Amino acid sequence: MLLISKYSRQRVSAQLFVARFLSACALAGLSACGGGSGSSTPSSSPISNNNLSAQAALGEKIFKDVSLSASGKMSCATCHDPANAHAQTNNLAVQMGGANLDVPGFRAVPSLRYLNLTPAFFFAADGTPTGGFTRDGRAQSLAQQAERPFLAPHEMANLDKADVIAKLQRAPYASEFKQVFGNAIFAQAELAFDRLQFALQQYQKEDSDFHPYDSKYDQFLAGKVALNDAELRGLALFNNPTKGNCAGCHSSSKASDGAAPLFTDFTYDNLGVPRNYAIAATADANYFDLGLCGPDRTDLTERKDLCGAFKVPTLRNVATRKVFFHNGRFTSLTDVVNFYVRRDTQPQEWYPSAADGSILKFNDLPAAYMNNVNTTEVPYNRKPGMNAALSPDEVADLVKFLGTLNDGYKN
Repeated sequence: MLLISKYSRQRVSAQLFVARFLSACALAGLSACGGGSGSSTPSSSPISNNNLSAQAALGEKIFKDVSLSASGKMSCATCHDPANAHAQTNNLAVQMGGANLDVPGFRAVPSLRYLNLTPAFFFAADGTPTGGFTRDGRAQSLAQQAERPFLAPHEMANLDKADVIAKLQRAPYASEFKQVFGNAIFAQAELAFDRLQFALQQYQKEDSDFHPYDSKYDQFLAGKVALNDAELRGLALFNNPTKGNCAGCHSSSKASDGAAPLFTDFTYDNLGVPRNYAIAATADANYFDLGLCGPDRTDLTERKDLCGAFKVPTLRNVATRKVFFHNGRFTSLTDVVNFYVRRDTQPQEWYPSAADGSILKFNDLPAAYMNNVNTTEVPYNRKPGMNAALSPDEVADLVKFLGTLNDGYKN
């Protein structure tokens, strides 16, 4: 079995694998890339916002319907606001859910943008874990990803699938749901919930608001606008394997078929992010969120080499995020970049000190898994006393470039 620090050096082969996978998906139609909910209902091809399929139009209503929660005040859009790149609008590390909106979550809310080309989870030929939905990849499709928010006690907090469908039957669009999926659909709660998931999947696939490809950088690649000097310097640092080395996981180049870059290779990494004591669960010193090997994901619990690894997200719209990393530890993009480049040269900035004055690095991992942290790739390959990979001015330039990845740029 490969350790994180080993398979992280093999991302190039994983990127090639994914590139070939996505090319095959493109030839087969985009619906083949995102998976399904296990139903035989065919997926619709992505089409314009003004011409959603009947299933996707239902998905939009479900996505925005607060009545499908135990509180009657939470919908998918509550945490995935379309106005903020389908991500959270506050700076809380985790959101509050439950029947009274007073139950704290465990992870920061990810954006739902640019997920339509994500492959189902698999191990590449070199052993690299790749793909999957949610931060630990346990969901195999957009449809499957939609299940947990409806049922989790710290989210919409429904008792079970039948509880969700009972609420759906009282929704203003219940007759429309029956028209699309059959008059008897509500007689089978399990099937009806499956169709609810499918509708949400189709909405995310078909509505171009989830994947508009209209950032300044997209327009720069199309030759329509120019980047300014700071943004160009930031792009160079982003791509430079001896400086930012961001492109090692977040490719900035067009694919061989001309497709716009997704800024993720769908792999996983363990960055040793500091513990966030703003998360209520961390009051228990024995609580650790170990990503691929648990506690939410249960099929890889024996893969101790994967403990602490989380999915590499797209960097599109990263400058709009309110919190960063799986635990929401950072609230500033500049701080995030500084952490990347100074984590090992100045660890005292990010980690607490022990009684003897030593720095407790990687303090959000049990000691047994600290060797899983990526300490080999640039910029994580430095030691205390060495210069950081980027100077403060270079950090500022890199942050400027990341701002060009925001959707909706107007020249």
